[in-house]
Amino acid sequence: MLFYADLHIHSKYSRATSKDSTLEQHAIWAQKKGLSVISTGDFTHPDWFNEIKEKLIEDGNGAFRLKPEIEKTILKNNRPVRFILSVEISTIYKKGDKTRKVHHIVFVPDIKSATKLRKKLGHIGNINSDGRPIIGLDSRNLLEITLESNENSFIIPAHIWTPWFSVLGSKSGFNSIEECYEDLSDYIFAVETGLSSDPEMNWRVSKLDRYRLVSNSDAHSPSKLAREATVFDATPDYYGILNSLKKGNGYIGTVEFFPEEGKYHEDGHRKCNICLTPEETRKLEGICPVCGKPLTIGVLNRVCELADRNINNKFKPHTAGKVYSLIPLAEILSEIMQVGVTTKTVTNEYERLINKFGSEFSILREIPIEYITKDFPLLGEGISRLRAGAVVKHSGFDGEYGIIKLFRQNELIKKKK
Repeated sequence: MLFYADLHIHSKYSRATSKDSTLEQHAIWAQKKGLSVISTGDFTHPDWFNEIKEKLIEDGNGAFRLKPEIEKTILKNNRPVRFILSVEISTIYKKGDKTRKVHHIVFVPDIKSATKLRKKLGHIGNINSDGRPIIGLDSRNLLEITLESNENSFIIPAHIWTPWFSVLGSKSGFNSIEECYEDLSDYIFAVETGLSSDPEMNWRVSKLDRYRLVSNSDAHSPSKLAREATVFDATPDYYGILNSLKKGNGYIGTVEFFPEEGKYHEDGHRKCNICLTPEETRKLEGICPVCGKPLTIGVLNRVCELADRNINNKFKPHTAGKVYSLIPLAEILSEIMQVGVTTKTVTNEYERLINKFGSEFSILREIPIEYITKDFPLLGEGISRLRAGAVVKHSGFDGEYGIIKLFRQNELIKKKK
């Protein structure tokens, strides 16, 4: 079965998240987006763990779904949304000459394993105050504890290039997966590329060839689900995903942001409104020309630093999958209608299109362009350009999201005339 999965999301108990980030709302939005499997996120938090146990039931092979009495009131078709148990853990610790800050997505196949892991981590750090707990624990030791919870538990290093909190980040990371996880590094078989990089960038680093690349939303609100996702052709459950990532059978590829839209793609200073390419940063010796302080080094620069393949080398490792670069539908509507993404105008049109065509991924990837054009001509043209990769890019930097457009300045005005 071909399906989309979003394996990195957060509940209302994580910092800076929407109060609407509930299991019910996640299921509703997963169906709108076209996702078949999502993670629970945050299972170490006691209140969220209780909600998981109260509202979900086992659906076989490590998957869960909402209880029937809940599911029937909120889902519009007969395709259930399945959940798998996950939590993002932030480890902060001293190693070598640096303070390391690494985020990990931890997966377990059942409630028993989650309970065992929660108990162990609760003895080490505070898991009660934040859905994404911060633990003073070496990443290697977190992996060991995860593996001890169940032989089928696993870790995917999160958004591996993000400057501040990742395994390969410029500020506090390592130069390889092996340096981070040491003797247990063979138990890492997949890594998350993050919003600011795409597979092609990662393929420049031969040390990453052995890993399956996954993409997820890291959503802090339900509407942000599926802004990135991973595509499988397997059974839509925990073990179908696990086997696909470990062995490759059933792993299809990823749905991506254009990496320029990620908020750490290029170098710069947000306060100084300075955005620079790696080449420009090198000429400035890493110093901001406005304030004279060190620049925040972005993902592209860090990839270039560790790359051992030329940017023009189109090599694909044996682990590579297909890559689908998309723009969220609400952003496309916002551009065309020239109003904010969260306005009622965009929201109402989004809901109309979902009700008519089925899901966001269907609209962006599958529905014939002529059907969309007949319904909404400018949207049809915009999605035609999107599918061809004909977009206008303005890179993100230092925590500022980039902007991806389908139409050039004044083009929409001319078309409306």
